[in-house]
Amino acid sequence: MVSPAEEGDAAPRTGRAGVPPAPAVGGRAMQTDAPVAGQVLLACPELGLPRLHRGKVRELFAVGEDRLLLVATDRLSAFDVVFPQGIPGKGEALTRISALWFGVTAGVVPGHLLSVAPPDFGVAPAHHGLLAGRSMLVWRARRIDVECVVRGYLAGSGWKEYQRQGTLCGLPLPRGLVLNAALPEPIFTPALKNDVGHDENVSFAALAARHGEDLARQLRATSLRLYALGAEHCARAGILLADTKFEFGFVGDTLTLIDEVCTPDSSRFWPADRYRPGEPIDSLDKQPIRDYVQASGWNLEPPAPDLPAEIIARSAARYQEALRRVRAALQS
Repeated sequence: MVSPAEEGDAAPRTGRAGVPPAPAVGGRAMQTDAPVAGQVLLACPELGLPRLHRGKVRELFAVGEDRLLLVATDRLSAFDVVFPQGIPGKGEALTRISALWFGVTAGVVPGHLLSVAPPDFGVAPAHHGLLAGRSMLVWRARRIDVECVVRGYLAGSGWKEYQRQGTLCGLPLPRGLVLNAALPEPIFTPALKNDVGHDENVSFAALAARHGEDLARQLRATSLRLYALGAEHCARAGILLADTKFEFGFVGDTLTLIDEVCTPDSSRFWPADRYRPGEPIDSLDKQPIRDYVQASGWNLEPPAPDLPAEIIARSAARYQEALRRVRAALQS
């Protein structure tokens, strides 16, 4: 894994002129305290809209020339492989969490979210129940093909690199750090998006060479501000935001936050009361599934194995705990 995210379901590289308004996250836009349904959605049916993309988790539909409908299924992706089973309530949890964050982050950078109200989606009323809670109407943006990863702790592939070389994504770190240690300061570690296979970690210089110095600096500064804001709010929820990734695009000439924001799929959420530097910690996400399949002897290549119901249930409970904590912090 080269970044906290494994999904790669961002919007296509097209856009519209104009500046996106503040996201609609109140009123009819979303009942964020509504219960999450237990039904598992593995594939979105035809909605009467052009289907543009089917990612590992999200499916994208065109709504006119300048908007998209993003539908988060309950599909499970781990180690870049989609599993035959889904996680109940996962798509709704991801969407509800992102919708809340788009409201909070609007003061840092505009977001692409327009509405989460099914009547705004341009689909027949018969589809409203299926789409409610798991779907977002967004501006169509010209995607910047960069995963803007910010790391605040030494975990995952970063820990393995540090053990080998004393660096994190090529950046030197102090000696003596332990597993999951807090970094001296958050670090921006971009990765170039690949539609096939893993994203590619690159240096800031390589990012600037591809996208220009000004845009690279803007992406870094904006990502670090978003991480600081996210970490502050997560702390109120009893969560350590160990690392996360952001994606951006242009709506007209405006840099815009797209895809998802500070979810268990794009971040490592660590329960603060279980954190001990130097010791492993379970994230509030699909960590039980990662642990199970790694211990099972699976070679991490398709096809993915079937999962025991208990493992799926444990992961589903963690997504719901993350939703409950984030909602309490952001709505207080």
